[in-house]
Amino acid sequence: MSFTDNLKKSLGFEEEGFGSEYGGYSEFGEFDDGFGDDFSISPEQSFYEIILIKPKSIDDMDYVFDQVVEENNPVILDLVFLEKKGINEFRQAGERLKVLREQYNAEAILLSQSADKNLIIVTPSRVKLVRKD
Repeated sequence: MSFTDNLKKSLGFEEEGFGSEYGGYSEFGEFDDGFGDDFSISPEQSFYEIILIKPKSIDDMDYVFDQVVEENNPVILDLVFLEKKGINEFRQAGERLKVLREQYNAEAILLSQSADKNLIIVTPSRVKLVRKD
């Protein structure tokens, strides 16, 4: 028996392979995981799309709602058009954001507010938004 064979045996790598029920090393020193070549793990959602939108009506807010709740995508929206359109539609947009936060645990954070911008980022509960000052 060679030095390498003695070392493998002392470490528990016997000829049938260490832990052969869960995979092990082949006779050529290659690891066999026991799953074969057709086994793979892929994430449920491999990437996120970040939607940028300037809603022009309350119907556009339904699209934002669907993206956050159904598609799990973060959305950056500029509410300045709805704000200029009238207080009623701006208030309805705020109510929809409130529902997202309270019922679906979405995060909504004001990014910038000025005369020509009212940027808010809305993220689903799966996406963690970290605010650093």
